[in-house]
Amino acid sequence: MRMRRKPHLDARLEKCAAVLIEQGGAYRGRWCESFGKRREVRVELGCGKGRFTADCAAAEGDILLVAIERDPSALVMAMELALSRGLENIRFVLGDVGMLGELFAPGEVGRIYLNFPDPWPKSRDAKLRLTAPNFLRRYASVLAPGGELHFKTDNTPLFDWSLEQFAGEGWTLRDVTHDLHADGLVGILTGYEAKFVAAGLKINRLAAVRTAETKTLSDGELPRLRNASLCDARGYEESLETNAKKERT
Repeated sequence: MRMRRKPHLDARLEKCAAVLIEQGGAYRGRWCESFGKRREVRVELGCGKGRFTADCAAAEGDILLVAIERDPSALVMAMELALSRGLENIRFVLGDVGMLGELFAPGEVGRIYLNFPDPWPKSRDAKLRLTAPNFLRRYASVLAPGGELHFKTDNTPLFDWSLEQFAGEGWTLRDVTHDLHADGLVGILTGYEAKFVAAGLKINRLAAVRTAETKTLSDGELPRLRNASLCDARGYEESLETNAKKERT
């Protein structure tokens, strides 16, 4: 859901000019050398209010994190947080996944973070899911060989559907789990994730590795997505139980 426009948004965005990249294509192929000679450029798709963004950048000061967010009201909050913490290894872009090829050269990105994207549950909208083949090929096209996509979601049907898409597109998967925090909190949490965990929801996570077999935008026709509807994650277990009862009767 898009956030309500923040008061004095334009003025607040202007105050964050030091970390806002408005001509991202100008850095294509030279992000790391342009901002402190960082060892690796990483991308976060949909940074929201920036909790995860700031914590990631703080944890690894030698990487450059480029956070992309299409909602300016969320983006300004993320930028204000980064500036308040004095983090110099983050840059922000107002935009979406469609800009990846414009922003980054092939193989320039070491890691992409995709946290809690919209599941688009209806079958007709499956192509809009950010783990659909058309998007996976965009990611592979800018990731370096051996580069990784880290994906988290509370939506189990989306996660299971995504596993099939990764396999079909030639990614190698590791650290696949349907309950990331089963034995205690793991890694850096997003704002949404902290709320989900507090509410007792399970978090699905995987790391997908780009290999020589991973398909990119140059690999021709995309597969057709058939019978791809999802149910909501919060009703998933209940729906499984209901279906099981129907099968027994």
